[in-house]
Amino acid sequence: MRILVTGASGLLGLNLALEAAKDNLVFGTVNKLAIKTDAFNVVQTDFLVEGALERLLEQTRPDWVIHCAALANLDDCEKRPALAEQLNTLLPAKLAGYVARGGARLVHVSTDAVFDGQRGDYREQDTPNPLSVYARTKLEGERLVAAANPEASIARVNLFGWSPTGSRSLAEFFYYNLRQGKPVMGFTDVYFCPLLVNDLAAIFQAMLQKGLSGLYHTVSRECLSKYDFGVRLAHKFGLDSGLIQPTSVEQAGLDARRSPRLTLRSDRLAQALGEPPPDFNSGLERLYQLQQQGYPQFLQSLRRQT
Repeated sequence: MRILVTGASGLLGLNLALEAAKDNLVFGTVNKLAIKTDAFNVVQTDFLVEGALERLLEQTRPDWVIHCAALANLDDCEKRPALAEQLNTLLPAKLAGYVARGGARLVHVSTDAVFDGQRGDYREQDTPNPLSVYARTKLEGERLVAAANPEASIARVNLFGWSPTGSRSLAEFFYYNLRQGKPVMGFTDVYFCPLLVNDLAAIFQAMLQKGLSGLYHTVSRECLSKYDFGVRLAHKFGLDSGLIQPTSVEQAGLDARRSPRLTLRSDRLAQALGEPPPDFNSGLERLYQLQQQGYPQFLQSLRRQT
């Protein structure tokens, strides 16, 4: 298959492109953070330039498109709402329309943050209530993608893993700070269902192979607090969990509001794929094995070689 992965310099996009390139011809777009690799075809693209999206699709002629590119930093979105709307709402809508007309299949990546987190245990049919600019723009992006391309799959995700910058996931935040002996906060009142990015890459390919369409909660079948996430990671890597200070998110002074209980049900995905997504323990074990194999350094070397 010819697969186009947008945002291939990010946490999700780079891991996804590398995983998919083992069995497919992959094109991965990058913008400000350049990547140099022989594993897949790197395409420098600025989606804010007029005509860039059209040229990209003409150049790559994909069978499958996985749209990861976004303005994903919650606090950046609060400061730059117009840019967040361009990248998180208008761009995916435009892409979905082009992909539909060209006959390729699309997975559009969204977020669990479309919910306000007041009750948790959300299913796909539950009504979202986004609290931040990021979440609002991503939710509107979902709706426009579904309208422009009813055959598309829309995946609400929460993920962790190793990234080329070493600073893109909660796992890296805990790992690198604790390894340096630095105390950190761990939110005891924010719950989520994090899925290892490498497992998510395999799930996306399975969704495309099966021709799934519609909305799917693509998260781990196990949910936990961010404090517990940090403690379990510390124990796995032999780090000092006592450095993690149990904290309420209200005390953290963050610009963007966080939803407290983003526990999502993944039953629909499990039924469609014939098996449930991995749990957190298996993802944590694989994260550890990747670290033992030097994978974080490998990803960072792709960035340094430019």
